[in-house]
Amino acid sequence: MEPISKSGAAAARPALFALTWPLFAEFGLGMLVAVAGLWLASRTSDASAAAFSLANHVQATFFLLFRIISLGLSVVITQNLGAANRRGADETARASLAASGWMGVITAVGVISFAAPLLGLLNVPDDVLPQALPYLRILALALALDACNASMAAVMRAHLHTRDALLNMLAMHSVHLLLCWPLMNGVGSWDGLGLPGFALAMVASRAFGIAFHLSLWRVRLHLVPQAADWWTMHWKRLAPVLHIGLPGAAENIAYRLAFVFTVAMVAKMGTTALATHTYTMQVMYLVLLAGLAVGFASEILVGHMVGAGHLHDAHQLVRKSLRWGLSTSFCFALTAAVCAPWVLQFFTRDPEVISQARTLLWITVLLEPGRTFNLVVINSLRATGDARFPVMAGVASMVFVMAGGAWFLGVYLGWGLVGVWIAYAADEWVRGLTMAARWYRHGWVPHARRTHRRVSAQRRLAT
Repeated sequence: MEPISKSGAAAARPALFALTWPLFAEFGLGMLVAVAGLWLASRTSDASAAAFSLANHVQATFFLLFRIISLGLSVVITQNLGAANRRGADETARASLAASGWMGVITAVGVISFAAPLLGLLNVPDDVLPQALPYLRILALALALDACNASMAAVMRAHLHTRDALLNMLAMHSVHLLLCWPLMNGVGSWDGLGLPGFALAMVASRAFGIAFHLSLWRVRLHLVPQAADWWTMHWKRLAPVLHIGLPGAAENIAYRLAFVFTVAMVAKMGTTALATHTYTMQVMYLVLLAGLAVGFASEILVGHMVGAGHLHDAHQLVRKSLRWGLSTSFCFALTAAVCAPWVLQFFTRDPEVISQARTLLWITVLLEPGRTFNLVVINSLRATGDARFPVMAGVASMVFVMAGGAWFLGVYLGWGLVGVWIAYAADEWVRGLTMAARWYRHGWVPHARRTHRRVSAQRRLAT
């Protein structure tokens, strides 16, 4: 790796925290809204909570399609900005709008049309399906709007405006919460819509988020999309985005499919097991926020450093990010396990559910450090241009260790949810150590050098 002055490395250090805390808050807000929705659903019944969770699993799986654009978009823009190619960054941002919009519309139509078969793949219990089906169909409308929000937020973060992205998320989720309570529970003599009310509130909040993003683009980035940007595809400008985004999304989709396979197995264990899994996952999502925020911040900064040719800086940043992520994720997981008897009562009073969930959260203490390697290193590898290795190296573990291990331990050996959770932990550690080895052995360096040469050449052509 080419040398870099100590002052250059030092300059990047405060930026890591400055980017991480708004990302942490932003992702935390999203998780808290999901927890609030689960709590509102659980006030009705465990079946309603299970319907909420299963429909959200379908939504989250299809949302990963939008990562094809947002993952590649963030990396390509940071690389161009690092190489001082603002024109290329702006053209890439505008090209993402039509790609995201068309993908969102097509995905929404597909989910609405095939909602029942999709829920059938998850082995939804008979008492859950009548609530999950209408909820998922309305969620599909929010999914279409989320496609544009994901790309527009990625552009803001790539420009290091993470606080503005946080402000938008705060406003958007506030709108959601303000609307979902009356829409779910009713007002006066009106009984409300139940779960579909939560989805309708989400649709309104996502439309608000797009309007807010457009304002931020104009004020912060001086970037005003033209009408044609919303429907005209610019394939040449999208090529580098897809080069990064397709492998990145493939890795995410492979993980989600393996995970959904395990959820289908849990659903066969009964409504109690499914409710336990649902409540524990909500707590675990809060635990992983620290590692997730550090991983995204690392991706943004590594992209800028690679674009500028500061590869030694990038290496030192990832080492620091891992130290931060590992320590915070372990502390968060330990706190969640210790506080589980009180936290879980927020969702349920069933002693059997609480007892099983406590056991799963103690397994999470071992799981989270392994997950942190994946969250930090995979994002950083992607930012260097080394996007294919994570999916090629990780799919085997997802299929055989996570999905296969969950079946073997949870179903074949009869360990139930404990076996499923042990498989989750084993998969995170296998993939995490593989990714760490890739980074520390500098397997990403040739990709980073090629990326730097490419964006530097584009900058020279633009000028």
